[in-house]
Amino acid sequence: MSLELEIEKRLGVFRLRASFTAGEGVTGILGASGSGKSMALKCIAGIERPDRGRIVLDGTVLFDSEKGINLPPQRRQVGYLFQSYALFPNMTVRRNIRCGLREGKDRRARDERVEEALRLLRLEDVADRKPDKLSGGQAQRAALARILVNRPKLLMLDEPFSALDTHLRERLQLEVRELLGTMRTPVLLVTHSRDEAYRLCRNLTVVERGAYAPVRETKAVFADPGSVSAARVTGCKNIAPARRLDAYTLEVPDWKLRLRCETPLRENLCAVGLRAHDLRPAGAGEENAFRVDWCGAVEEPFERVLLFRVRGQNASTAPLWYRVPRQQVPSPLPTYLAVDSKSVLPLYP
Repeated sequence: MSLELEIEKRLGVFRLRASFTAGEGVTGILGASGSGKSMALKCIAGIERPDRGRIVLDGTVLFDSEKGINLPPQRRQVGYLFQSYALFPNMTVRRNIRCGLREGKDRRARDERVEEALRLLRLEDVADRKPDKLSGGQAQRAALARILVNRPKLLMLDEPFSALDTHLRERLQLEVRELLGTMRTPVLLVTHSRDEAYRLCRNLTVVERGAYAPVRETKAVFADPGSVSAARVTGCKNIAPARRLDAYTLEVPDWKLRLRCETPLRENLCAVGLRAHDLRPAGAGEENAFRVDWCGAVEEPFERVLLFRVRGQNASTAPLWYRVPRQQVPSPLPTYLAVDSKSVLPLYP
């Protein structure tokens, strides 16, 4: 079972260009607010109509601009969990789930489907409560049960944890990951959180200003983001323009650095990224070592960010980050830092 998507849509000066295929498991859509993540989901669900393109789910064409196909939302077999959950406040959890169930002639079968959804989401104990008597996690699970009761061929979750506090968010992420792991349908998860994407998503596409990058395995995206936008949203703090000198060497003018890379560089190299936790103390003669001038620190709950400039760095550019566990802050601070060639991130347009 898979989703095939290739669509375009304009909204004023904004242009959505989404092209990817999602198979079984969770595919993350990671990007900043306003980048076009939710718009793609609305087009898939039939809430918005693309200007052109094609959407195919499990072999069924949901939308095709050339053939004039545009199935209404109720015929698409797509489950869409909004950020607000949208539970009916005057109905119990059981009745909310029943409202999500498409009508059928067999009342007994409908009742069984509702009870199955209650068991699946562990909601039996709160089945007769109304939404205002539920915790944030229970409300989320009730909204998810109302969607899953129809056994959709595609499940879409739009920032499902954004309204929850940190402790509850992390606990529910683990619960939802376990639940989604049992499903045999494609799942799309929209998020702006790199941690959420890493924990929950098997595959990932990064969105910037309406443009979708190719879907790749999530760990591969974090190991080699490939573009400046992907490096930023996956948490890389040290990014600067760079140019290729030879197949394995790049130059960073702002940092007055030359760095060796493990993999061959393409001609269209435009920038480089260094993750703050990949830096390490080094000796003056080591490969990719550079002298540093320390200029500040930022306290975090369990780590410390040490700020520095490379000796000779352009004074108008921002300091770089070196992140270490609080118990492992070197004393005295090293004169040189280095980065292994395998950890240098070449970035392209």
